Parts: sequence; structure tokens; C-alpha cells
Amino acid sequence: MTYETLLLERDGPLATLTLNRPTRLNAMSGVMAQELPAAMNQLLGDDGVRAILLTGAGRGFCAGADLKDMHARNQDGTARAQGGDNLRKTVNPMLLRMAAAPKPIIAAVNGPAAGFGCGLALAADIVLAARSANFLQAFVRLGVVPDGGSSWLLPRLIGRSRSSAMMLLGEKIPAETAAQWGLIHQVLDDDALMPAARALALKMANGPTLAYAAIKRMIQVSTTNDFAAQLALEAGNQDAAFETADFREGVAAFNEGREAKFAGR
Repeated sequence: MTYETLLLERDGPLATLTLNRPTRLNAMSGVMAQELPAAMNQLLGDDGVRAILLTGAGRGFCAGADLKDMHARNQDGTARAQGGDNLRKTVNPMLLRMAAAPKPIIAAVNGPAAGFGCGLALAADIVLAARSANFLQAFVRLGVVPDGGSSWLLPRLIGRSRSSAMMLLGEKIPAETAAQWGLIHQVLDDDALMPAARALALKMANGPTLAYAAIKRMIQVSTTNDFAAQLALEAGNQDAAFETADFREGVAAFNEGREAKFAGR
């Protein structure tokens, strides 16, 4: 499919999804709010896609909602319908599916990740950022509340104090500070970001897909499981992992002193 606001590229089992409104720092327009969930759901439902790399075109990752687009739509009374209703019908189901997806999602944050863009980036499993990038919970500046899962993600990633400050004060968090806080995985020089992110994503696209899926599930439920329940989950998932072709290939590769060639099954 072709999209007005997105670029979609395939390299074998790796799909790269690029937000493509560079003149607006990839701010979320009404069209993008429809296209992004459609494209993401397409990739999440494609068994041939074993990893997804998410990034932005130009100087920004995603500057949040496009306020000019929202203002234009508000002239005929449609903007409100793009608020909570749009979240419930399209955006939130996409974020839930990303969290539950049995494949890794890597975000390469190449510039500002503000408002919804911040939540979208943090919804990825692994977040790499350019040194010039920043993370901003911009909602309070407009008199509205965080969305995109930010109010759930931030306290779990960086604790109550820092997440409260981010959401209540609406101050930019530089990429290096975000990495120090544990908000993201790694900061790279701007010109090194995309080569490193692509190499990582391609490696994971050719990795042990079933193991990745189980690890994602285990991490997700670890915040509500007690220790005994988590140990039982680990044992059950290990039983299943030992039955996979990827496990047999991993053992063979180790014994033969070579790189494993995982098939994701």
C-alpha cells in the first residue's frame, strides 16, 4: 500500500515505517491518525515481518498533534471528534497491539518526540535516539492531558517523581538525560543513529522470533505477577522454547562455533 503521510519499506523480514511529514516535524494530522494505525496493524499482522523499525523523516520523530490541522478541522466542529473518539477507535487499539505483538519494535528517534510522539516512541520495545533528540510531554502546555499511553509508561520507566515532573511541567528532556533516567536504551551521534538502528533492527528481524515474543509477554506481566507466578511463567515458556527449531539451531551453532541462522519457528 501507499500512504500520504507514511513511507513503508521492506528488507526481507524487516519493515521500516517512517512518519513522513517532515515540513511539520511529522506532527500527527487527521490523515496520519488514520494511516498510522492502518499501516502498523498491517505489519503486526504480517507473519513475514519479524521486526519493525519506526522513525521519522527529516529533523523530527513526531511533534505530537498538528495544531494547524486541528484548528482547520475545528472550524467545522470535527476536531473534538478526533480527540477521545479517535483514541478509543484507532490509536489505543494500535498501542495495545504493539505491546502484545510477538515481534520486536525498535524506535529510532531522530529529533523531537513530543506529545503523542513521545508516547509512540516509548511504546517501542527498544528506543534509540539521536543526540539532538528530545522527549516532551507537551500536553499541559495546551491545557490537556497525556495520551498515547504516556501516563502508564512513564511511571514504570522512570518512577513517579520524574514522570510527574515531565507531565506536569511540560519541559523538554534531552536524549542524554532520557538515557541516564532509563527512559530510552541508547543515545547515538546524529549521523550514526539510522545505520545503528537499522543494523539492530535487521539483526532482530533475523533473530529467534518466538523467544522474543515470549520475552515481551514475560516483561509485560512481570509488573503484576508475584515472584512465584513469574517463575512458573518462565518455566512454561522455557518448555515451549526447547521445542522450537530456533533452539535446535542455536545449540548447533554454538557447538559448531558459528553464527546461528534463526528462522523464527
